[in-house]
Order: sequence, then C-alpha cells, then structure tokens
Amino acid sequence: MLRVGLTGGIGSGKSSVASIFADLGVPVIDTDQLARDVLAPGQPLLEEVFRAFGHDLRRSDGSLDRAALRDLVFGDPALRARLESITHPAIGQAMEDRIADLPTDTGYVLLVIPLLLEAGWRDRVDRILLVDCPEPMQVQRIIARDGIDPENAWTMVRSQASRVARLKAADDVIDNGSSSGPGSLVHRVRALDRLYRGIHS
Repeated sequence: MLRVGLTGGIGSGKSSVASIFADLGVPVIDTDQLARDVLAPGQPLLEEVFRAFGHDLRRSDGSLDRAALRDLVFGDPALRARLESITHPAIGQAMEDRIADLPTDTGYVLLVIPLLLEAGWRDRVDRILLVDCPEPMQVQRIIARDGIDPENAWTMVRSQASRVARLKAADDVIDNGSSSGPGSLVHRVRALDRLYRGIHS
C-alpha cells in the first residue's frame, strides 16, 4: 500500500489534518501516540528513560512526566539525541507492526511523523505531505495551546527541522497558515485523498 508521511513543525496543525483524513476512512497511524504507548507505565523502555534522564520524571502514578521531559531535552540537542536513540527504534517497530496489521486491500495509510526528517525516516514513506505555516504562527499556537512563554515556544520551533528543509523535502503541501477556515482545510484534504487513491489504483 502507499505510505504517506504527514509531517510539519510543532503547532502547524498536523492533528487537524490527520483527523480529516481519518473521517474519510483513511487508516491513520500517529507516531506520537506510539511514543506514548512504548513509554506507558510497565513498559521496559520507560524504565530506561528514567535511568537515563532521572527518576524525578516519574509521576506518582508511575507514568512519565512528558512535559518535564520535553522541557529538559528541547533546549539541549545532545539530550534530545540521546532520548531519540532510546525511543525511535521502538516507535519505528511499533509503526511497522501497525502497518502489517492493516487489511491487504487498504489503498494507502497516513503515517503522522512529526520528526520525519529529523529521524531520517524518508525511506519509510512513499510520499511526504507537509502541513505548513509561518513560524510566528506556530509560536502563537504553541503559546495558546500549552500556556508557555514565547521564548520557550521559539526554542521548540527552532529545535526542529527548518521550514525551508521541510518544504524542500515535501511532495505535497497543505498551507495551514491562512485564515480561510476549516472548510478550506477539508477541501484540500479531500483533493489529496483523491490523488493518493488514484496513485494506488
């Protein structure tokens, strides 16, 4: 089946786009959810993260304090690389397992991979779909969503691949930086859905 990798910077609107594809009956596999699964309480990988980054990241219920971990690694490339070396292989394997479980007549699958370029996972997808918006808009959305200060929001944006690099790598782009509303977003997703189904057929 055709593998479409959905990517984009933090705050670009990937979740909204993925939801529209799901509403159209497209199988959606979200690597952020897979990351939560492999780091769930009781999973061996979670204990490895605690050993590497500190047991103070363990909440009272045994779960990972994801916000604290994010704050720890986003501003430190070396720590972030260490975390990714622990988690990415397990996330990648979980993604492949989910794909293998899909019906054989599935036309295409949408793989939501925020760090597709950073992880070097281009060879795992057939096409790259980028959800794009200007970086100041990303920052505004992060602040509104997470309630953090602008400096931290900019640090998060700049820790990822640049907008230029993502645009250069993309096969298809959804501009989510306009104020044209959700109706326009649905229209663009429907057009891409027809394209992908046509490629598969």
